[in-house]
Amino acid sequence: MAKAKKSSEDDDLLRAALDDFQACEDAESTNRTTALADMTFSRLNDQWPADVAKQRQVEGRPCLTINKLPTFIRQVVNDARQNKPSIKVHAADSGADPATAELINGLIRNIEYASNADTAYDTATECAVSGGFGYIRVGMDYAYDDAFDMDITINRVSNPFSIYGDPNSRNADSSDWDKAFVVDRLSKEQFKAQYGDKAQVDWDDASWNDVSTSWRDGDFVTVAEWWTREEVERPIFQLSDGSVHDMEAMQSEQMQFLLSTGQIKVVRERQAKSCKVTQRIMSGAEILETRDWPGRYIPIIPVYGDEFDIEGKRYFRSLIHNAVDAQRMFNYWRTASTELVALAPKVPYIGEQGAFDVDQERWNTANTKSHPYMEYKKGALPPQRQPLDMGTAAGALQEALNASDDIKSIIGLYDASLGARSNETSGRAIMARQREGDVSTFHFIDNMSRAIRHTGRVLIDLIPKVYSGERIIRIIGEDGTQEAKPINKEYPQVDPKTGQPMVDEQGQAIMAMHDLTAGKYDLTVTTGPSFTSRREEAAASMTEMVRAFPAAAPIIMPELAKQLDWPGADKIADKMEEMASGQVPPELQKQMQEMQAQMQKLAQENQQLKADKSEKIAEIEAEQQIQLIKVQSEEKIAAAKIQSQQQVEFYKAQTQAAIAAAKPKPNGQSAQG
Repeated sequence: MAKAKKSSEDDDLLRAALDDFQACEDAESTNRTTALADMTFSRLNDQWPADVAKQRQVEGRPCLTINKLPTFIRQVVNDARQNKPSIKVHAADSGADPATAELINGLIRNIEYASNADTAYDTATECAVSGGFGYIRVGMDYAYDDAFDMDITINRVSNPFSIYGDPNSRNADSSDWDKAFVVDRLSKEQFKAQYGDKAQVDWDDASWNDVSTSWRDGDFVTVAEWWTREEVERPIFQLSDGSVHDMEAMQSEQMQFLLSTGQIKVVRERQAKSCKVTQRIMSGAEILETRDWPGRYIPIIPVYGDEFDIEGKRYFRSLIHNAVDAQRMFNYWRTASTELVALAPKVPYIGEQGAFDVDQERWNTANTKSHPYMEYKKGALPPQRQPLDMGTAAGALQEALNASDDIKSIIGLYDASLGARSNETSGRAIMARQREGDVSTFHFIDNMSRAIRHTGRVLIDLIPKVYSGERIIRIIGEDGTQEAKPINKEYPQVDPKTGQPMVDEQGQAIMAMHDLTAGKYDLTVTTGPSFTSRREEAAASMTEMVRAFPAAAPIIMPELAKQLDWPGADKIADKMEEMASGQVPPELQKQMQEMQAQMQKLAQENQQLKADKSEKIAEIEAEQQIQLIKVQSEEKIAAAKIQSQQQVEFYKAQTQAAIAAAKPKPNGQSAQG
């Protein structure tokens, strides 16, 4: 069956796409060339100029590469891994709900968990530190293979050179991108398998003759995602109840019914500016597929390294870019010192004429073999070996040390920042030098925070559109706890302490609803240690406070127990909270209830006794019985209080013993040792 021919509109669209790609490619050529050179230099150990390496190889001379740069890269990247930026959503207008904002926080954490977003963040950071730029992608996919619900994903970009951004972007996080390309190189078989049924131009069609080699090279073709964003106007309407809706919402059956019955009216309307994002799959010869993206941002988030703008052109540089020459010098001088020492002649022996006539074989091999003894001619002065001249090699080693110091000063990370002993002697001086190193490289961490902030902005924009229907989603708390929550529909509100449905004064169930399509939300990004690290730090600080101020133990101990990673620590914390708040333990409550029942029973027996005997005798006996009951009750209550106090002391002792067991012992000893 013959394929449909391209229209003139398709040709115009393809021509615009090719022009946009050429503009993006030209704008990024310098940054990409520099990034590729930096990454191959620091990661692939390609640190000798090709002509120099070839010449030395012909001459049989060494070319040593002692790569010091990955250590500095790992220092910054691993610092970013330990201090993960986290997204925090807040309600921004009267239509938003703080409880729903907290649910969105849990939803975003679930999206990050399900997508392995930490891998995407780490990869982008490493690319930015090593080459000057990296990328994060936000996508959508079905929640399960057999479901129709969609989920948002955060995807890793392992090859930063596959993405071309908008050359006209000026925002620090590039949230103003209006075009972008994601390219992939496919073989002939791969192209036909993926796009054969969508292509109108055959592989051997003459249309490929006009395509440049950057799009097709032999049996390989470049396929690109062409992302565009254009400004559009859409009508919005304000209703008599104060709500604002777009045309799509106004045309729904429920809204049309409310309007027709006069329950609501349109108060105002205007044309609002919005953005339409489109994704097109293209080759160099045609547009293969077109898709509309529901969000207002192009879902590709760049992570930049060292950024600066000169005459309107943005440059991105890696951490090690300016240290390349110092690393080359270090390699050269270490190679030179090794070569000088290795090629230095063996120092000869000097003696009188005839001194070596005895044992000539050993004297002739003295510079190549180790002999237990060597004899010289009797009556002659003993031969003396000349001292080794290390002046030239020592100079080369000194230059290598200078080059090593140059690398540290250029990057801004010194020995203290890398964990090595330096010339600092006090702890305060070491911390100051470490802080100096952190400050000198903090812009890489801060740029990562900006990228994650924009990622959160993209997620907040997509969530009302992707999670618009009634469904149950999983949310994850800051401490890692998981919970299923219904969205966009009412459900009975549950008491978090008892787990029972909450009711109002009339006994009716209190309903709650998380409508993700209503209200406006914004976000902040905080950078710091993970929840586990902060919990351990809090436990250590609380322990020190209890030691310094023991009187505060009843207040601090319940919170301290929550922070400790013990089996059953939560139960201990709950019991401590009950004791600290003055609540009677359940065991004591049961005993008191039994005593009250016994008192009521005895009172009934006394009443019966009064009826059988005379009034006076009955009153005397009843009074005696009541006094006896009071005495017994007071004794039992006092015994119960003593038992409760003993339990409190037992829990305190148990907690202190566990803290002492969990605290690391000096000299590497275990807690049991």
